[in-house]
Amino acid sequence: MSETAKTPADFWFDPLCPWAWMTSRWMLEVEKVRPVEVRWHVMSLAVLNEDKLDTVPEQYAENMRPGGKAWGPVRVVTAAQQLHGDEVVGPLYTALGTRIHNEGLGVTPESIAAALDDAGLPADLIEYADKDTYDAQLRASHKAGIDLVGQEVGTPVIAVPGSDGDQIAFFGPVVTPAPKGEEAAKLWDGTLMVASIPGFYEIKRTRTQGPVFD
Repeated sequence: MSETAKTPADFWFDPLCPWAWMTSRWMLEVEKVRPVEVRWHVMSLAVLNEDKLDTVPEQYAENMRPGGKAWGPVRVVTAAQQLHGDEVVGPLYTALGTRIHNEGLGVTPESIAAALDDAGLPADLIEYADKDTYDAQLRASHKAGIDLVGQEVGTPVIAVPGSDGDQIAFFGPVVTPAPKGEEAAKLWDGTLMVASIPGFYEIKRTRTQGPVFD
């Protein structure tokens, strides 16, 4: 008997976002308990906010501007994908997120260089952090995710095949800490259920806890 085909789940992330990082760790748990295969894609908070910089806090805007911290990681991941294939995106994201979030090192040349080493990728990829060589591809990847879900959201975006074959896309879920085991499965099943309802758009409550990195 052939193995049950896995459902593709396209996941758009920005390595800078701690909430996307939490959701991505949950998705790795989902892969263990449901027939799901995650396909990783870059989106960019800098691109998302480039026309809104006068409406966000100054420190946040500084990170989003050209040359700010938000550009380096997504450019490096995009360069790695373009030069070494789609299969390196997930491992590099894990390496970056572990350094940036779990280890609290933030976005620095040192943390990016260490992540490249962790992922077994060439050290010279860090040079693309300050280059716009693959910005067209970065923007195209970002647009592919945002076009599915709409402009009024952030990262992450997840898209799965719907019952009619078209993709169902949604922002989030935003959760902390990342559920594991059966809890991960329950959240996945529930998320798919509500996302599949025609006309359903949003459930939300005030966050009372920051990201718990474990």
